[in-house]
Amino acid sequence: MSIQVSRMTEADINGAIDTIQQAFANDPYNNWVYPDREKVSLVRNRVSLTLRCRWGIQHGLFYVARSTSNPKKILGCAMWMAPTPPSQPQTWSLYLSFWYLWFNQIRMNLWYGRGGLSTKRYWIWKERQAEAQEALWTSEKGYYFCNIVTVLPEAQGQGVGRALMEEVLKMADREGVSCYLESSRNVPNVAIYEKFGFRLVREMACEDGEGEKDKIKLYCMTREPKPVTDVTGTTEN
Repeated sequence: MSIQVSRMTEADINGAIDTIQQAFANDPYNNWVYPDREKVSLVRNRVSLTLRCRWGIQHGLFYVARSTSNPKKILGCAMWMAPTPPSQPQTWSLYLSFWYLWFNQIRMNLWYGRGGLSTKRYWIWKERQAEAQEALWTSEKGYYFCNIVTVLPEAQGQGVGRALMEEVLKMADREGVSCYLESSRNVPNVAIYEKFGFRLVREMACEDGEGEKDKIKLYCMTREPKPVTDVTGTTEN
């Protein structure tokens, strides 16, 4: 299958959300942060993801993948955050965009409710994530942060995920910037990401009780930039 990867547009959002909802239907993190499965609302989730996608189109690196033979159907999507050097202050545009996103999420919650989301567990995860990133993000150049990579179940194993990953990994290599991601599955995800040059550097434990269903473990992985060879065969640093 020939795969085309492009930046997400407004017209791509619904198709991208379809890939997310199907790929994460039984995801360990998803099940943990939405423990009351009877209250899960895919409608509310779609509204939330639509807000996130619109933000990402303007401020992130959000991509979609499609087959060249059927360009109307989105087969997968990837949500990346561009690197921000620690010494570089946050721009006013980005600062205000976070507040605008937060305001719209509050409006969404007032209208749709939480949709089964455990806010306690969400903030436990955010605290553990902040701790992990503070410890692991040591590069002065910042990190390309892969937040989500999804592929429709029917399109898995056909190169869609690889095309989405390589779109940004090649960019990171050219710029000499490291990458970071968090996976909610050890098997098979960690081994898959290792093939792209990532290595497991930390296990992030989130707990909200003593039972097995009250705990989740995320796998933090980093990737160092690889040397890039130009058309003359010269290796660029």
